[in-house]
Amino acid sequence: MTARHVSFGAFVAAAADAGRLVVQPRMGFGDPRLMRAGLERTRAATATTAGTLTVDSYTRVGDLAAARAAVADGARLNGYPIATHPAAVTRALLAGLVDEGFPVQVRHGSARPEAIVRALTAAGLDATEGGPVSYCLPYGRTPLRRSVAAWARACELLAGAVRPGAVPHVESFGGCLLGQLCPPGLLVALSVLECLFFAQHGIRSVSLSYAQQTHPGQDEEAVRALRRLAAEFLPAGVDHHVVLYTYMGVYPRTPHGATRLLEASARLAVRSGAGRLIVKTTAEAHRIPTVEENVRALETAAAAAALAGPPAAPDGPDGPDADGGEVLAEARTLIETVLDLDDDLSRALPAAFARGLLDVPFCLHPDNPGRSRGLVDPTGRLRWAATGGMPIGADATTAAPLTADGLLAALHHVVRRYDSAPPNPEDGHARPPAARLTVRPPAPTSTTVT
Repeated sequence: MTARHVSFGAFVAAAADAGRLVVQPRMGFGDPRLMRAGLERTRAATATTAGTLTVDSYTRVGDLAAARAAVADGARLNGYPIATHPAAVTRALLAGLVDEGFPVQVRHGSARPEAIVRALTAAGLDATEGGPVSYCLPYGRTPLRRSVAAWARACELLAGAVRPGAVPHVESFGGCLLGQLCPPGLLVALSVLECLFFAQHGIRSVSLSYAQQTHPGQDEEAVRALRRLAAEFLPAGVDHHVVLYTYMGVYPRTPHGATRLLEASARLAVRSGAGRLIVKTTAEAHRIPTVEENVRALETAAAAAALAGPPAAPDGPDGPDADGGEVLAEARTLIETVLDLDDDLSRALPAAFARGLLDVPFCLHPDNPGRSRGLVDPTGRLRWAATGGMPIGADATTAAPLTADGLLAALHHVVRRYDSAPPNPEDGHARPPAARLTVRPPAPTSTTVT
């Protein structure tokens, strides 16, 4: 990659200054030619886009022997085996694509990401995502202390592989834990804590994630709280922005329901001041989406964002966050409780889970206490049915225990809301210009990975 380089965080900041939301897919192919084609289509979309290189499942779990065997056999993988393909292959894949107008982030889902970080830096990339908690507890049985140690090494590797003009960037996945039914206070707290962890291990550019949940007003409060707490707790000199994820739980099955939910997430991103949006497609409830479906999602989200009006007012004494709120207070309590345990988050995070001071609802990992429960209240807001040993209170109005029927109803709350209503022109659906879509080359026949 010989073109002028710009850091991932600086790219998002420049887009925000220009009043544009950065939109990004989750996309990965084992074949370098298909991976390049997917990136080319993402870059050419009618939107301000960042590219994604999502790794395969073997690489995520550290089974590099299986990844090598799959590549040798020509097997179809569900992502790009970045630690298996030679660095020269990946550099050729990216050549002429990655520059100041199109950064690429490696997304992976690994509790032990050292090999992935070595491979991405060797290929000339410097942006990735995850975290010691958020890529450990929900996705496997790697002990939390082992994940914390692995992530500390990975951050130090990334921070040490600095090239001219590059500022390595790590995005916390902490605001997306389990996708649904986790009240926002814990999501916000874990996203801030993971970014503090990254900073402690040398990373100077971070993004804090939050996944769209069940109530637009509560979601806006959560993103504003995330911005405010990031400004308060992150060290001076650490660049940061918020990345919003379109809803990650059970997804609407109808095209109009899925599109309405995507557009709602784009409007939420603009209203709350997020800098970047990870999109979902109309195919999410049925299968892995194609490149063309991802491009349509990118363009639909960008159009909805452009029609959403001006960005949120700045945080501060006179801004919309002036009175704080329930999410802010809850998240602040959790953050301060963890930081009081130890100055070093490599020790504080495992200790917090061991003592039950952090507890992810419905998470079955052995290192998670498993005593907390979330629910959707009659207004659609996420509440705590039980908080276990966390220093926050459960909703006092929750008198009855959460039943299996109640859990299923909560899991399908968003589906019912968005699929039940017919398409409504007054919803303000933003459609990308048809002419721009028809001139693109055909999408690769392979599918993408979420």
